[in-house]
Amino acid sequence: MSSSLPPSTETPAAAPAPGPAFSPLYQQIKGLILQSLEAGEWRPGELIPSEMELAARFRVSQGTVRKAIDELAAENLVMRRQGKGTFVATHSAQQVQYRFLKLHPDTGDVQEEGRAQRRIIDCKRVRAPAEIARLLSLRSGDAVMQVRRVLAFVGTPTILEDIWLPGQAFKGLTAEQISAYQGPTYAMFEVEYGVRMVRAEEKIRAVLPDAEQAELLQVSTSTPLLSVERVAYTYNDVPMELRRGLYLTDTHHYRNALN
Repeated sequence: MSSSLPPSTETPAAAPAPGPAFSPLYQQIKGLILQSLEAGEWRPGELIPSEMELAARFRVSQGTVRKAIDELAAENLVMRRQGKGTFVATHSAQQVQYRFLKLHPDTGDVQEEGRAQRRIIDCKRVRAPAEIARLLSLRSGDAVMQVRRVLAFVGTPTILEDIWLPGQAFKGLTAEQISAYQGPTYAMFEVEYGVRMVRAEEKIRAVLPDAEQAELLQVSTSTPLLSVERVAYTYNDVPMELRRGLYLTDTHHYRNALN
């Protein structure tokens, strides 16, 4: 990755005139660090260069680098560890591995409840229908991996998920691989395919299941379910997963923290 940078704004003489394309220098540094993350220069869980090293690399002050890293840390893209440095965030880390898991038990917490039991119903390579292709920024008919699975907690089927992933990025994905991986699915995407989901957008509504969905969740077709459609993105807002889940909420609730 090139370390070239637009003219510095750290001194008044070099400051560009404000305009639509103008962004503060720390934001430009943040963008350059993001380019390195996207290119895989530093992998999830790895230590990134110190603020001093990055300041020298980009020819800016250490304070400018610190401000850029502050924003990256606030967005859960990097993690600071006291006395050790700054690391690329990973879904394997305890503090972020449940970041996208919003369904919580009514009693106890996620850690106490333990890992969901996964039953893979289907995992196949298909051509993307127009709607799926649009949400993943693909062309209609492009290859996608389609996964259907049921997640159970303490033996009770609780979530039915349909997942679509770009076929090129997830070539070779198998049901056995998903079932065997002991950690979070997003951590597997990082480790096995080099894809890190950094943010997601969701749409939530109340629905009734059809006959097949009801059978897989072992409920009646009159049971109200929470429908959650999620598009997860990697660096630079590239969509890498479409996930449609049906949640049974008689013993769980959907929890979201608003900042």
